[in-house]
Amino acid sequence: MSFIEVKNVSKTFCINKRQSGVTGMLANLFAPKYEIKEAVKDISFSIGQGEMVGFIGPNGAGKSTTIKMLSGILFPESGEITVGGLIPYKQRKAYVGSIGVVFGQKSQLQWDLPVIDSFELLKAIYRVPEEVYQKNMKRYTEMLEMGGFIHQPVRQLSLGQRMRADIVAALLHSPKIVFFDEPTIGVDVVGKETIRNFIRELNEQDNVTMLFTTHDMQDIEKTCDRLIIIDAGRKVYDGTLPGIRERYGTTRQLDVEFSLQQEIEPMEKVAVVDLGDNKKRFVFESHEIHINELMNQLLNRYSIRDMNISEPEIESIIRKIYSGEARDAKSGCKEA
Repeated sequence: MSFIEVKNVSKTFCINKRQSGVTGMLANLFAPKYEIKEAVKDISFSIGQGEMVGFIGPNGAGKSTTIKMLSGILFPESGEITVGGLIPYKQRKAYVGSIGVVFGQKSQLQWDLPVIDSFELLKAIYRVPEEVYQKNMKRYTEMLEMGGFIHQPVRQLSLGQRMRADIVAALLHSPKIVFFDEPTIGVDVVGKETIRNFIRELNEQDNVTMLFTTHDMQDIEKTCDRLIIIDAGRKVYDGTLPGIRERYGTTRQLDVEFSLQQEIEPMEKVAVVDLGDNKKRFVFESHEIHINELMNQLLNRYSIRDMNISEPEIESIIRKIYSGEARDAKSGCKEA
């Protein structure tokens, strides 16, 4: 049975469309105009206990609205949501004790108090037993190397230190599911890797279900096995990271280093880019040109020193999906 079930969920918002200036303000006061925006449109997916899932989309795609419905802050207009057998927005008191939320741009720590004092406050709010609290705090602070700043006021911490403290704060009550919203935003390279390693280890050891919303695709690639993409309120992809390359990553490139400077004869459906130093890049679509045929043509015609085949990066594929340029290799059509 799935731990998270989202069935045919939709959510709309009524937005006030006020004209600018004093005239617009007065008109809005006596005859306000509204626009209905469909933030989420008939979304369905399920997530098993212990899965690590990236939930991404461009700005305004509806991902934040979906996460807020999953966390119980908003309710769906239609459809059903259950998490661990509970309905988030109906059984909120019972539900909040089983979830953790980490917002990269909003801290739940007390700004002027030492980190440890915020932890003590959260312990009281969640009614965490003393034994569980001490065990979790010791374990998490050691894993995230927080010993050097746990007694410092939050306002004195670097962004990377604050993010690590926020993650521990979200986990002190041993939640079954954690929602991460931009957990490494603004964090340096070393800090990002520390956080990602911690997240992976926690998932492996405690089987915590994790859902990520982030614009940093390395967060997804280094932590998640599955990716859900939402755009314009609709789900456009749900599958593995290798699967998205297979389905949408149809562009391939072959970098070739020639023994001598070569003039390349025009090749149908192949774009040639001069890289300098006797090197050229051949860009093509995998469903139009077979890589072995292209390599054989080049080897038969030219003296070649080295060849290197590369697939597109996940980030570039995602960007094309957002812009509607990505081609679905199964159907041969572009994403709308």
